[in-house]
Amino acid sequence: MAANDPLMDDDLVDYEDDAVLNEVAPAADEESNKAGDYVGIHSSGFRDLLLKPELIHAIVDCGFEAPSEVQHQCIPQAILGSDVICQAKSGMGKTAVFVIASLQQLEPVDGETHVIVLCHARELAFQIAHEYERFSKYMPAVKTAVFYGGVPIKTHRDQLKNEYPHVVVGTPGRTLQLVRENALKLANVRHFIVDECDRVLESLDMRRDIQEIFRATPHDKQVMMFSATLDEEMSAICEKFMNDPMKILINSSKLTLHGLQQHYIKLAEEEKNRKLNNLLDALQFNQVVIFVNKVSRAKALNKLLVEYSFPSICIHSALRQDERIARYKSFKDFNHRILVATDLFGRGIDIERVNIVINYDMPTDHMQYLHRVGRAGRFGTKGLAISFVTGNAEDADILEKVQSHFEVNITELPDVVDSASYMNN
Repeated sequence: MAANDPLMDDDLVDYEDDAVLNEVAPAADEESNKAGDYVGIHSSGFRDLLLKPELIHAIVDCGFEAPSEVQHQCIPQAILGSDVICQAKSGMGKTAVFVIASLQQLEPVDGETHVIVLCHARELAFQIAHEYERFSKYMPAVKTAVFYGGVPIKTHRDQLKNEYPHVVVGTPGRTLQLVRENALKLANVRHFIVDECDRVLESLDMRRDIQEIFRATPHDKQVMMFSATLDEEMSAICEKFMNDPMKILINSSKLTLHGLQQHYIKLAEEEKNRKLNNLLDALQFNQVVIFVNKVSRAKALNKLLVEYSFPSICIHSALRQDERIARYKSFKDFNHRILVATDLFGRGIDIERVNIVINYDMPTDHMQYLHRVGRAGRFGTKGLAISFVTGNAEDADILEKVQSHFEVNITELPDVVDSASYMNN
């Protein structure tokens, strides 16, 4: 459960104090933390987790056959109400952990919000809310709402007046605005969840919003935080929101993705367009995500691909919110097979048909590389990641950091790539 003493401005906002935190032993033993583990078929299934029949029915409908490693480690602890910090590589089903755990414990009362989930991006909030709707399919009393900026706040006020949600998913800014107006009341919250917590809490502005929302909830609640990348400093920040949290680190030393082939291509900046064109012609794929570093480059590259008759669409932060969501849904619904995106799309977004990721621009941070390539090879499926590495020192430095930090060997792209190595049967 969350710490009884509410967080105070002077002991949490800047996180520059050297307070010594109590050591919390990991939940998993050494055997479970062996690098390289991917549990596609586990010794226990979802039925062994003693979940509600309604949840089991929904899980079967969603096509989940057995828990992944992170689900097997986390769900039994989470459904007991323990505070949880969980780090697990991308594509391993972390979202399902907190959705299943919170729905398992949820006893909906009309007019009361019991679960609040906060994340950094509107598209991710939309996706998480959809997961709650999928898993609560056979729990008709459970109502879910999603709140984020870019939508007139009157729409959200009216929504709260007409049908008060038991589960709220949102971005910190809009959620806090509704709390300050007393349109969203959090006095009955039992589960406080932050997804992509390192991204949410690294920004001081967003962190302050999270703190204020946190203070509006009761002392007695479960707090769960999840991310694919979590260093010691950020883990310590997360612990300040919790009371004796269970720390579950799955493959923390090697954050590579099972089934994902990773390669690079050395080339000059002016050679990128021709090489990309050749790759898209030569490779077999279901859907591709191409990452660039700037909005202007996303627009220009997408325009070029469309001119060359590739089925491309583009998502970036300069779009209106309704247009961003519409394009996200269009890509997810397989209306387009190629997506050009900035790092807005690089965290948490789950499109099951994506099996190739291309870093047209190398990310500016080695941690962001993991989040990007994690869009392919999700939940242990096959995938292919290709990075364009130019002659500048920054690209080479990021490539080196990725390989050393994640203990992965990224090789030069061979002349011929066997489609069986990255295409699922």
